[in-house]
Amino acid sequence: MPTINMLSSAEKVKGQGVASAYLEQVRLVKEGLSDYRIHVNKIGFCDINHYHTVDLKYYLTLPLAKRKGITVGYVHFLPETIDDSLQLPWFCRKVFYKYLIDFYNKMDYLVTVNPYFIDKLEEYGIEKDKIIYIPNFVSDQDFFAYDKDRRKEIRRKMKLSEDDFVVLGVGQIQTRKGVKDFIEIARQLPQIQFAWAGGFSFGRITDGYKTLSEMVSNPPENVKFLGIVDRKEMNDIYNMADILFLPSYNELFPMTVLEAMNCKLPLLLRDLPVYDKILFDLYLKGKTNAEFIQLITKLKDDQDFYELWKNKSCLGKEFYSKEHVLRMWKEFYENALAFRKEMKFDIYYAKNK
Repeated sequence: MPTINMLSSAEKVKGQGVASAYLEQVRLVKEGLSDYRIHVNKIGFCDINHYHTVDLKYYLTLPLAKRKGITVGYVHFLPETIDDSLQLPWFCRKVFYKYLIDFYNKMDYLVTVNPYFIDKLEEYGIEKDKIIYIPNFVSDQDFFAYDKDRRKEIRRKMKLSEDDFVVLGVGQIQTRKGVKDFIEIARQLPQIQFAWAGGFSFGRITDGYKTLSEMVSNPPENVKFLGIVDRKEMNDIYNMADILFLPSYNELFPMTVLEAMNCKLPLLLRDLPVYDKILFDLYLKGKTNAEFIQLITKLKDDQDFYELWKNKSCLGKEFYSKEHVLRMWKEFYENALAFRKEMKFDIYYAKNK
């Protein structure tokens, strides 16, 4: 039976999407791929060594891992996404970015969660043929829509009334997430309740930390900052809300989008090219605060408009179903193993002809 070793340290930092994506992918293949033996952070090497994070300890073992089996790297970020997330000294950025691209280059295969980043990776000198697109996945066992009574109960717990229209933002508090815009839009819509789930996962090195921490400490009356919420409690947070609003300036494939679709929330996102090939026409988009304000107001006041975009979100849930994504992983692992066997045969033939 082929073996897969899932290698990650993502859970060490709370409140980041990388950890959520890792946990979902591991559970998906453990439950769905009965023809494989799945290990997590196993000491030693397997037929497939799947790296979810770019730790130095993993990098140092790559030469041996490639001799023993296949190496697969998960692309959760690129240098430009780090630039907009963390404040690092220029020399640290330069060294880390070189290391990151070298880590990716050394992989036999790279999996990206968004096809938009295939060309981006190629611009960094990475061979396009070894880059595979497989989207993120969210289990409907963990994220699903509540009935009306349970939703009312959650709202009472969160000190929200039944009639409140709640706009939810989710993610780390960073400049690139558009938190400043989120607060400014809330200030201009005092009749609407806003809430943000997420915090400063990387502390003071977070981009915009000083300004954002002051804003979070003194928000408008209609804004609740909930801090870092345990993933087990996030389904309650989605179900207390009416829409998901992410004014991010830079993303790959936010896990929160999938989680919100599972909970049947309409999506309002910034108009970014990165969403075109993964969300199609399933979400509302805006470019300016004025456009966001107009769309939020219409979602609140126009029930038919709201239902239309709620149904669009449900279509997204079906497209990114467990069966669809699992099938992609199964095909990828099978092809990777077949290629490995072919390489071994070629080496054996070359030595013995």
